[in-house]
Amino acid sequence: MINSVTGTLNYQPSHILNPGQSTEVKGGYKSSPAECETCKNRKYKDGSDEMVSYKAPTHISPNAAPGAVRAHESEHVANAYAKEASGNAKVIQASVSIKTAICPECGRSYVSGGETNTQIKYYNEENPYQKELKAQDEIRLKGRSVDEVA
Repeated sequence: MINSVTGTLNYQPSHILNPGQSTEVKGGYKSSPAECETCKNRKYKDGSDEMVSYKAPTHISPNAAPGAVRAHESEHVANAYAKEASGNAKVIQASVSIKTAICPECGRSYVSGGETNTQIKYYNEENPYQKELKAQDEIRLKGRSVDEVA
């Protein structure tokens, strides 16, 4: 009796650095996305002074970068709302932008980073300037939301 085993073996050339990417070299570029050394070695690092992820340069695969960058920027937004929850601040505005670029080696579009902008108003009742500003606002804004029936 002869036993036969069938299976598949997928050959992956040794020059493939980014599995699952196109092996087509676009005109004007030096390599394909599958063979791109730049994409393989790209690292992300946070430049803020907040305690968030990616404080050390970290490689993120090109396919995972959009979600990872969005999640990271969401950490900054969450930090802003945590300051508001402390009771001494108010988040006026929070926005996130995701930035993209084209790899100079293979021509692939990739997420190159993100930016979070927040505006937070801090309350400090001990500060005489803040007390005076609050008093002036109360006088200036008094009656602004009055509904009158004639």
